[in-house]
This record gives sequence, C-alpha cells and structure tokens, in this order.
Amino acid sequence: MTLANRRKTISAAVMFFALALLLVELYPIIITLLNGFRRDIVILSGQKFSANQFTLDSYMLVFKNKQMMKAMGNSILVGLLSTALSVGVGAMAAYGISRFKFRGRNALAYSFLVFRMLPQMSLVVALYLMFRSIGLRDTIAGITLAHSSFNVPYVIWMLIPFFTAVDKSYEEAAMVDGCTRWTLFRLVFLPLVAPGLVVAAVFAFINSWNEFLYALILTGVKARTAPVAISSLIGGDTLTWGQMCAASTVMLTPVFVFTLAMQRFLIRGVAAGGVKG
Repeated sequence: MTLANRRKTISAAVMFFALALLLVELYPIIITLLNGFRRDIVILSGQKFSANQFTLDSYMLVFKNKQMMKAMGNSILVGLLSTALSVGVGAMAAYGISRFKFRGRNALAYSFLVFRMLPQMSLVVALYLMFRSIGLRDTIAGITLAHSSFNVPYVIWMLIPFFTAVDKSYEEAAMVDGCTRWTLFRLVFLPLVAPGLVVAAVFAFINSWNEFLYALILTGVKARTAPVAISSLIGGDTLTWGQMCAASTVMLTPVFVFTLAMQRFLIRGVAAGGVKG
C-alpha cells in the first residue's frame, strides 16, 4: 500500500469514528426533540415515531406554565450574573498569578484547581447552612454566588495561558507611558486576551445553565432554575414525558444558538490558548 493510500485509509477511518461518535452524542438530543412533539400516552405506550403523532400540546403547556417560565428566566439571569462575576474575578486572579512573581504562586494556582476538583456534594451542605444563616438561601444572589464558586477556578485556569502569552514589551511600554496596574490590566491586557475571555464566558455560562445540585438544594420557589423545574414535572403518579422533553428542548435552544453564534471566537480562543500556553 502506497503512502497516499495509507493516508486516505487513515482519514476515512478517522471520519467514520468521528461520525459514529457524533451520532452517539446526538441520539439523546434527537429523541428528546421528537418526544417533545408527542403526547404523553403515545410516549408511554412505546409506539414507533410517525408523522400523525406530532402535536404542539406539550409546548403549549410548557409556555403556559408560569413557574416554568419563571425558572427559565431565573436560569438566564443567574447564568449571566455568575458568568460576569466569574470572568471578572477569574481574569483579575489569572492576571495576578501569571504576571507577578511571589512566593507560593504555584501553590495558589494549584489550590484553585484542587478546589475545582472537589465534588459538589461535599460542599453543598456547608453552603446551605451558610446561606441560610445570612439570608441568601432561595435568592438569585445566593445561587449566583454558588455557581460562581465552581466557575471562578475554571475561568482562572483557562485564562492563565492567555495572560502568560502576552509579550512583556506591551507591559513595559504601557508602564513607561504612565499606566497604572489597573489601567494596564483594563486597557492593554483585556483586549489582548479577548478570545480567551469569550471562551471562558461561554463555558462558564453553560456550566451555570446546566447546574442542578446546587439549584436543587439552595433554592426553593423564588430562585428555582430551569433544571430543577424540569425535574419537578415528573413526580408521584404523574409522568409528563412530553412536557419534560419539550421543556428540555426549550432549555437547550438558547445555549445551542449562542454556541453556534460564537463558534468562530470559540475555535480561535481554544486554538490560541493551546498554542500560546
């Protein structure tokens, strides 16, 4: 077999496995999407998919559910707030760790990584007791801080390579022109690491949007988010699979559209972080 034929064979094999993996990943999404257009009784009966089963009843019930719509709004608000807070704090921390030399710098950086690796279940009880004592349980502020607690370490480690890769000449030139550290960070470094900020913001928002355990334990009725509201559609003797799939599809759509819209910046940011780091 010639070298050219061998390369074609390898490329075909890689493409085959990539398509197979894509189908495996898309299968549950497709099933959820299709079941959102079917009645509960049809889903429970195990009938095969057919065009005459399609209906918008489940979506109409979801959009008429005021608690569900409120939960969706809470998820958007918490996601945006926690993303802004996480990226803001994480960017400043990553800048300090990457640009300043001080004792214990590596230990500090790895401590954030270790904290990110801790299971949520080991922290949620302490957060519940703390938030209850200071009046933050079942509040937007409380769940925002909870989501930021696991997003900030993630953002820090994602942004450190971007700040490290900035050439020292930019910093030296700005300092000669009289820039303060804050001005240097805000007007010089942030524009230079903008692709990394976009990547960090997208992943932080997705992490917050999909989070379930903290929202389940730390919220009640007022600050309930979409994942908890969707899970509440199934309980007791009620099996509203159609509504659950419809609500899941509604919840999936904003993130899917936003990720596609930011795809160019995501690819550029991930590639830049991988090469420069």
